[in-house]
Amino acid sequence: MLVVSLDSAVNVALPAMAEAFAIGPTEIHWVIICYVLTYAITSVAAGVVADRLGPVPVYTAGMWLSVVAFLLYFVVTNYPLMLATRVAQGLAGGLVYGTSPALVTLSLPRERHGRGLGMLAAGQGVGGIAGPLVGGVIVAWGWPWVFIFRVPLALAAGVLAPWLLPRIAGAGVWRLPPRREWTAWPVMQGLSLAALASWAQFSVWLLASFYLVSLRGLSAAAGGLLFVLAPFGAAAGGPVAGWVTDRIGRRLPMILGLLLEAVGLGMLGLADKTTPLPAVALALFLVGFGVGSFQVPNLAQVMAAFPRARQGAAGGLAHLGRTLGVVAGVQAAATVYGSLQTTLGSAVAFRAAFGAAAGICLLAIVLALVPGPRTARPRAGEGPG
Repeated sequence: MLVVSLDSAVNVALPAMAEAFAIGPTEIHWVIICYVLTYAITSVAAGVVADRLGPVPVYTAGMWLSVVAFLLYFVVTNYPLMLATRVAQGLAGGLVYGTSPALVTLSLPRERHGRGLGMLAAGQGVGGIAGPLVGGVIVAWGWPWVFIFRVPLALAAGVLAPWLLPRIAGAGVWRLPPRREWTAWPVMQGLSLAALASWAQFSVWLLASFYLVSLRGLSAAAGGLLFVLAPFGAAAGGPVAGWVTDRIGRRLPMILGLLLEAVGLGMLGLADKTTPLPAVALALFLVGFGVGSFQVPNLAQVMAAFPRARQGAAGGLAHLGRTLGVVAGVQAAATVYGSLQTTLGSAVAFRAAFGAAAGICLLAIVLALVPGPRTARPRAGEGPG
């Protein structure tokens, strides 16, 4: 997860990419959409294949394809080719994202799924922390290096994965879960919440670097250092939420995580070019910590709703829900910002986009409070534990 989550380096390089291709924030968002929409679709297919063949070979293939995609950035010379390469990278990322949750739940007993998924979130968070820091420095060499620097890591993961990951046999299932499983309330609620929380989160991920660099006048390195507080918060919140989830259940950590995310987004929605940077830093941290605290129990809820034979498809569907929210959030943030920036100025446009994201997060809190129908506890042997 570290290798794919290092794509957070791209966030601080977005202004440099926009300058290189002579485009603005309303066009550069396709760099994010082409990547995340591709890995959203691929993650579901990867999960289904993992249920058939086992998650380790699918995960390993994702690492090797990542190496190829990263090297392709050496030859990108125009924006359409850039977007095509992002699609190739998304195919690789989907193979990793779609199999990682199953690797956790199939390796641990049910009572430790929260902690296991929390550590998975922490690994992803570490990449989110390191990405902006490294990206803020090496973007001075040229924007392609925010991708190319990951080649050695992906190579190492591709070589070591078959040796270090647990040997988990495929369950022989070669289809999506039946309708009664993926339309159950815990699944539909979990997928909807993941979409809304990611919608709100990626409004910040898209525009925060432009706010810090373009409006506040910070360098790319300084902007990356400040932006890293968001993934740092996510890395800190994931393991804590996993530990709490295993002890008291999933609902309360989900609601508290969404509440913290909404508070952070609300603070950003009130920020302008004169807002003290410590206040901006706190807001970014709260967004990240809230996201990390929410995602782990939410993912645990979705994974627990599927039997062991479909843990790969469950992980893929969970990631699809999250990623559809990412695409919607990026598109909505770009639309809100673009429609207001030319008439009311950048400061107002940023505040409106962040405020709209806070509203989406509040909507997620309302949905999380809906308990859903009571269901009988699964009998022995039916769950994924």
